[in-house]
Amino acid sequence: MSGVTVREARAEDAAGIARVHVETWRAAYAGLVPDTYLVGMSEQGQALVWQRLLSSRGRESVLVAEGATPDGPQLVGFGSFGRARRGTLPYKGEIYTLYVAGDWQGRGLGRRLIGGMFRAMVRDGLPDAFLWVLSSNPSRFFYEAMGGNRAATRQEAFAGTLLDETAYAWPDLGGWLASYSRTSRSS
Repeated sequence: MSGVTVREARAEDAAGIARVHVETWRAAYAGLVPDTYLVGMSEQGQALVWQRLLSSRGRESVLVAEGATPDGPQLVGFGSFGRARRGTLPYKGEIYTLYVAGDWQGRGLGRRLIGGMFRAMVRDGLPDAFLWVLSSNPSRFFYEAMGGNRAATRQEAFAGTLLDETAYAWPDLGGWLASYSRTSRSS
């Protein structure tokens, strides 16, 4: 996709990430998580969270997608990833977040971000990965289209309610990347 750059996030990206984070949560999770939680989200609060994360050199890595707009480059998507947080599934890597602004969805950004995260995981010695998604979130179809296999389900307490989640897994990131490279060249 021309006009879009995927790169490692910098501390100064915190406000842009926060904007996309709040926007996508309110759009994607309306009716799925308590409204009071979504209404209480603020870009300022999320910017502080992302600023701390991006300023630390912890175990979490973040990629951003910048799109060309008439007003100049704008952050339009992001994903965070690293080593699996819990040992409940037999995968070494985990995607923690993956969000693309509504106006930019359906243009291949999610695929580019997931490909970039998988490349970084393989580089860091993580041969496989998984992520958790709300079972009723339509984004699960994207993960299935990206070759993710349903690996587990759970109920997770969140904002005073129990949410059903499904794990999608990629047991061979190297194989996925080879296939992704072939399909990217042919499209």
